[in-house]
Amino acid sequence: MAILVGLAGADTRAFELMLPRVYDEGMAVSNWLMSEKLDGVRGYWDGRQLFSKNGTLFHAPPAFTRNFPDFAVEGEIWGGRNTFEKTAGIVRQQEAHDGWLALKFAVFDVPTAGGGFENRLRKAADWFDRHPSDHAFVIEHRPVESHAHVSQELKRIEALGGEGLILRRRGSLYTAGRSRDILKVKSYADMEAVVVAHLSGKGRNEGRMGSLVVELPGSRTRFKIGTGFSDATRENPPPVGTLITFKHYGFYQSGIPKFPSFLRVRDDF
Repeated sequence: MAILVGLAGADTRAFELMLPRVYDEGMAVSNWLMSEKLDGVRGYWDGRQLFSKNGTLFHAPPAFTRNFPDFAVEGEIWGGRNTFEKTAGIVRQQEAHDGWLALKFAVFDVPTAGGGFENRLRKAADWFDRHPSDHAFVIEHRPVESHAHVSQELKRIEALGGEGLILRRRGSLYTAGRSRDILKVKSYADMEAVVVAHLSGKGRNEGRMGSLVVELPGSRTRFKIGTGFSDATRENPPPVGTLITFKHYGFYQSGIPKFPSFLRVRDDF
């Protein structure tokens, strides 16, 4: 995934981001660290400005980025658990506003620093020790003891309303693209689908959207998604043609996902 960073008076440059693979219980985990997977909007601070993972400039106010480092850090722009839609609404606005001050920038890497993962993250921690920020923190990582430990922590985080976990291999270097040194752990799988129709609701959803008919990209597989929607989304559903993300628990023999549930509009900024 390339981030295109355009600065006034400077050439646009591309930076390849490090992306996670999916955790498998068959993997050895004795040399790994884990943290909560925060359900926010990925951000890239280049030392001067804050960008999305695809290179879109975020219009964060100076009060938000005050005391951010003079070197690049990656993190999650986060408003707390179960606040993704609110967070996305704040960061997509084209002018700086005080809504940003309800958010935090949770730092999880220093991509241009040398050395292994812990050394890179320590550079960010040292900076914020010397330059405290009201709107940034370095994500805490704890040693993984066993697969049972991962499972126990996943259940704890999910019970609190969290999305899942991230595992990082100790001493791993920053490498572009999907990496075996970073893993995401969730109790469900997620994927994308395109909205092809809205179906009217019944009962408490009468007069608004009850479910979406969606199609898997590159396939003629169509199915309904009727759960996971907030009241606001049912009142103003994603338009036909919108790419959404949903969660599921495997597939039927027909290729239709089992128990699909809406997560969010896929918004790559």
